Amino acid sequence: MSEDRGMLWSRVADLPLEIEDYALERLERDVSSDFTRVSTVLRLRGGDGHEGLGEDVSYDAEDQLALQNAGPTQPLAGSWTLESFCDHLATLDLWPEPARHDASVLYRVWAYESAALDLALRQAGLSITAALQREARPLTFVVSLRLGEPATLGPLRARLDPYPTTRFKLDPTASWDDALVAQLVTTGAVDTVDLKGLYVGSVVDNLPDPALYRRVAEGFPDAWIEDPAIDDATWPVLEPHQDRITWDANIHSVDDIVALPFTPRMVNVKPSRLGGLRPLFKAYEYCEANDIMMYGGGQFELGVGRGHIQYLAAIFHPDGPNDVAPGGYNLVDPPAGLPSSPLPVLASPTGFSWG
Repeated sequence: MSEDRGMLWSRVADLPLEIEDYALERLERDVSSDFTRVSTVLRLRGGDGHEGLGEDVSYDAEDQLALQNAGPTQPLAGSWTLESFCDHLATLDLWPEPARHDASVLYRVWAYESAALDLALRQAGLSITAALQREARPLTFVVSLRLGEPATLGPLRARLDPYPTTRFKLDPTASWDDALVAQLVTTGAVDTVDLKGLYVGSVVDNLPDPALYRRVAEGFPDAWIEDPAIDDATWPVLEPHQDRITWDANIHSVDDIVALPFTPRMVNVKPSRLGGLRPLFKAYEYCEANDIMMYGGGQFELGVGRGHIQYLAAIFHPDGPNDVAPGGYNLVDPPAGLPSSPLPVLASPTGFSWG
């Protein structure tokens, strides 16, 4: 085992991986945040008939279109170990056009590496739980939701009325007033408020607002407070609630967790945002060693990527407020028959497949 290998990575790094070719598949769906989501499924194919699947969740449709139009041009065929494949991948330019957002570079790496893990496990006849020597448990989830502009209770009621045990992660915005907060409090269904104070140049940018921060922090005294922007104006409001502050958008590595302004009780560990298997496993191990609780987050995955993050959450933090609800909850009109939380363990006998 090399010095920089953690225990988790060492358990899968030497898995043999045979790749014959690969294909790309476009997915598209209108989702509840008033945009059309486009993603790309990557299918790595082995000579033995096995396939390994991953999903590129980069948000910009133009990035997805450029990838799909370019086609399967990367030199991936060959005999590898999982580790040597990941090392090889790091030498490749995976972008036919430059990424429109820096974080998307990590999302694409995750697509290829998660597909490689899936294929290597299938070729070895192993599940990820068997390979990692970990158990998956029933998975608690919340539904991530914005309430429109101006914000109303409508989007929440459209999900809570047919599914009354549903828990939510909500995005407060400037249109949230005292009356709306009071209505939301009466539902008793809000586990997390995501202030989105760390985004810059995105469609969800939310400027720091001490009045809004106070309104939601005091209005939801038991909810987690994700991604506030801390400055001289907001910190006096946030400091009394420090133990409930969690982080997401700025977590790309263990170094980012170490660099937080204070040691958090919990962080959002998003596999695609970590960008690869090694940094993801390092983050899991660091948080476990330092008694930092974890939860997982989704990025409007349309395909296999949703199952991947559900599977990992079921292994590493099944009881957290995991923003990994089944995709039907993100549709404009959620259909009947969606599963409720917690999800039963839906792991396949081999590979990295869930559901």
